[in-house]
This record gives sequence, structure tokens and C-alpha cells, in this order.
Amino acid sequence: MAKENFLDMILADPLTGEKLIASPTGYTNVDSKFYPVQENIPDFISGQSYTAPQSALHIQEGTYFHYREHYKADASYFNYSDGDDSAVTREERKRNRQAIIHAVDTNTGIMLDIGCGDGWVAKHFSEKAKVVSMDLAITNPLKAVQKYRSPHHAGVVADGMFLPFMNGSFDTIIASEVIEHLADPAGFVKGCMQKLKTGGQLILVTPYNEKLRYHICVHCNHPTPESAHLHSFHEKNIKDFLGEWKYRSVAFNNRYALKMRLYTILSFLPFSLWKMTDKTANAFFHKPLTFMIVIRK
Repeated sequence: MAKENFLDMILADPLTGEKLIASPTGYTNVDSKFYPVQENIPDFISGQSYTAPQSALHIQEGTYFHYREHYKADASYFNYSDGDDSAVTREERKRNRQAIIHAVDTNTGIMLDIGCGDGWVAKHFSEKAKVVSMDLAITNPLKAVQKYRSPHHAGVVADGMFLPFMNGSFDTIIASEVIEHLADPAGFVKGCMQKLKTGGQLILVTPYNEKLRYHICVHCNHPTPESAHLHSFHEKNIKDFLGEWKYRSVAFNNRYALKMRLYTILSFLPFSLWKMTDKTANAFFHKPLTFMIVIRK
């Protein structure tokens, strides 16, 4: 394990919340429960058993969603940094990321990126803030820390429902295209809010008012949701998952503008001008693809 880093100050047992003690090979709690380090990345998944919440779909079907194993396989099978996407997807992703960047407080000191993917958050922010790139499998955090090397950037393998950090550790938590995959979105939000400092922000990005589609799985012959999306969110139902927290939300990325390939022209616009154009398009044809919710603690 590398010399003491900023992670040593904030890591906690994901079940008890007690601060962990760093050792040459990993982290331990006061009861000597051990969490190993692989490639300088703490692993809070391997060899651990947590009681995972199940979605209404799996309860109804009498099936069990081993979501940790699923997303480990997903990370290994799909290369999220190869850039092999359509022009529409690339434009949508670009505007999503710009919206997140503009939403982050300028004085943010330490950030958590849940479901880090290709590590773009670390790429943009690790020179200005400390960034933890986190995912369920080591594949993406490892790629991220190797690609964007900085003493202000660290990787962690952990479950978003069992965050291994001290309460009040972060100024900003980003979870982009995560919450729609979770069986218990309200529990996820509650857990994230505990890890924020007072005044901190949780930034959620998810598809807007998505029509959930199902297929029959070729392995188990039960209905399985497309892209493993278990929930769909919009302005009315998001309140059910946020409790009493203050928040603001915005829906953007007009579906028609993308389908009509107007992005070939609009892609050259700076974000501020694009945002105005997109807002106008949604005023006439309210068909946004992206929903961003910013919750303030």
C-alpha cells in the first residue's frame, strides 16, 4: 500500500461507520475485520457479505438480484473508456458532464464519484480538489487512477449502498447514471447525505421519465429490465426519494434536437448558449432525455 494519503483520514467500516486503521496490506477496524488493498485501491467488496436490498421486480418474480456480481461482470465485459459510441451518445454525454461541472461548487475540496466509469470526474477535478473514484469492481477505479495520476486522486472498490467513509467526509458526491439501477434509491440518497459535510451537495444524473422496457432473460426466463434500469424519475416522483432535503432539478438534452441531428450544429456552442437553446426546445417540445437533481445538505 502507498504511503499515507487523504483516504486514510476518511475511510470507515461500511457496516459500523467506525474509522479504519491503515496497515501495509489493507485496513482494519477495532475488531480486526480486514479490508485488503489491491493495486493501491482499498477493496470493500471481496470476501464481504452485506444484506442487499431487492427491487419490487425481483420480489414479485421470486428471484434474487446479485447486483455486485452483475456489475463486476459488466465492468469486465464493457470497456467504458474505449469511446466506441454513436455521435448522438457522445453529444448527450458531453452535455451531461458539462451540466455536472457547472453544478459543482467552486470551493469543493473533496469529492466522491460513485460509479466512476472512465474517470472523467477525476480528469476534470483532481487538479482542483481531492477525488475518490469508486465502483463495485476494481476495473474502472484502477483504470481511472492509472490514467489520471495525482496525489489528489484515489480509487475505492465499494458498494454505493454501504459507503466506506466517515460521516461528513465530502463536499460533493456525484452519482451519474447510478440511481436508476438501485433497488432502494431513497436508502442510497440517505446514505450519501450522511457522508456529506454540512453545506455539501449530492449531484444525481439519471434518464428523464424513462419508459422502462423489459425482456425475457435467456438465462433464467424471467423479465429483465433493459440496461438494468429499475426505476424511472421525473419532477413529481423524485420527491418520494429525497425526504426533506432541499434540492433543485433540471431536465435537459432535448430528444428531438438529438434525433434530428441538430447536435452537428449545436455541438459548437459553448455550454451556456447550448443550455439556452436546449431550454427553448424543451419549452416547445418537452422531451428531455436527462434529469439532474442537486441536493444540498
